[in-house]
Amino acid sequence: LPESGVPQLVEPMIWDYAADFNVESKVLLIEKYHRCGFSKVWFASAFKGATGVNQSLTLIGHHLKNHLQWLKVASNSPADVIQGIVLTGWQRYDHFSVLCELFPVGIPSLAVCLQALKNGGYSEKVKENVEKLLGMSNLEMDTFMR
Repeated sequence: LPESGVPQLVEPMIWDYAADFNVESKVLLIEKYHRCGFSKVWFASAFKGATGVNQSLTLIGHHLKNHLQWLKVASNSPADVIQGIVLTGWQRYDHFSVLCELFPVGIPSLAVCLQALKNGGYSEKVKENVEKLLGMSNLEMDTFMR
């Protein structure tokens, strides 16, 4: 790869939407890309639309856990290699499926994930901030929002 010149033309993006992915394997992958000459690496997560083909409501806790895993990857990787994270929000689980988790039901999840990334983690204070921003009295993390 280094001799091909590709590392000077592109920045790889590592995708994973799981709530419990292996942090160490992602850190090793970043190190491998760096050794191959890629100076920057991106992460890709999801705040909605990546948990089931016919999902209609967003399970916030799943997506929050995913983002907390990415924060662990970032804290265990060289800071100058991490370019950023892309928060995806899928409308279809795959190209042959019906629409899932329309944007309005995903907004609380997006707010929680962004606040967790901004604050470097999740706490009761972060939860209270999101509830206040969205005008909600109780943000449900591990059940579906009513």
